[in-house]
Amino acid sequence: MGGTNVWDAEWEVNEEQARTLIGRQFPQLSSKQVKRLGWGWDNTVFLIGDEYVFRFPRRTFAVGAIRMEGKLLPKLEAYLTIPYPKPLFYGEASDEYPAPFLGYAHVPGDFPIGLTEERRALSAETLAKFLRRLHEFPVQAALKCGVQQDHRNLTDIASRKVKLMGFLSKVVEHLSPEESGVIGAYISSLQKDRVEAVNALLHGDLHFKNMLVNENGIVSGIIDWGDLSVGHPACDLSVAYSFLPPYARGVFFETYGGADEETKLLARLIAVYIPMLILMQAVDDGNEAIAAEAKSNIIRALSD
Repeated sequence: MGGTNVWDAEWEVNEEQARTLIGRQFPQLSSKQVKRLGWGWDNTVFLIGDEYVFRFPRRTFAVGAIRMEGKLLPKLEAYLTIPYPKPLFYGEASDEYPAPFLGYAHVPGDFPIGLTEERRALSAETLAKFLRRLHEFPVQAALKCGVQQDHRNLTDIASRKVKLMGFLSKVVEHLSPEESGVIGAYISSLQKDRVEAVNALLHGDLHFKNMLVNENGIVSGIIDWGDLSVGHPACDLSVAYSFLPPYARGVFFETYGGADEETKLLARLIAVYIPMLILMQAVDDGNEAIAAEAKSNIIRALSD
């Protein structure tokens, strides 16, 4: 449990409790199997039958994100060109569980782990069209739904550079000398301190653990929209560097349209930064498959 304040407490939800809470508010689902899929810092996630996914906030901080997703995600339907989890069941707080929870359509697919460069390149246009449309969503409409605006100071390169140095020192023994050399040289080469602010609606956390691919390795789902926010489009455009091989980036940016050099610089930085975070976590968890994928994302991002 968290501090002394009842609101700091984390609420753990197990399969039995999830089944009870869902069955009580949505009796039509009560006969379906409930299986815990996983949990993050903010939510515990359950698969209901094979059609729905429910997310239960684990802490007060995550409640706002669940409310915001419930309002905004349905409005994105006309914009989004890749399947995403649409909210269908709006669970209310009760005596048994103090927070709202949300049930979504389950998006099938596999995580893009260990894909060949050729397979990755197949998604260049798909990803670019998806982001072009998402970034066209009216910012004012998003802010009305309670989306946060640049709460992560995306445009502040100087402070991100300092953090990256710290990350590198933490994971250096898990990298080859070549890898740490390439990353260190890149960090040192960053001369710009910040880029101009630009506002677009962002997925905000676009990396291989939040993307799904079909049996051909083509991106077929974008999940985990809890970081929906307004900020610099480079945050999402980072997939051009972390996910796509260098030779597929031209067609990506051509299809997306209008990304200037500053945007590309920041996109590449975030394409190193996010997998560095994932790598640190994977090293802590002893998850070698995720660590290896994070590393290859970083090295890909730094390849031309």
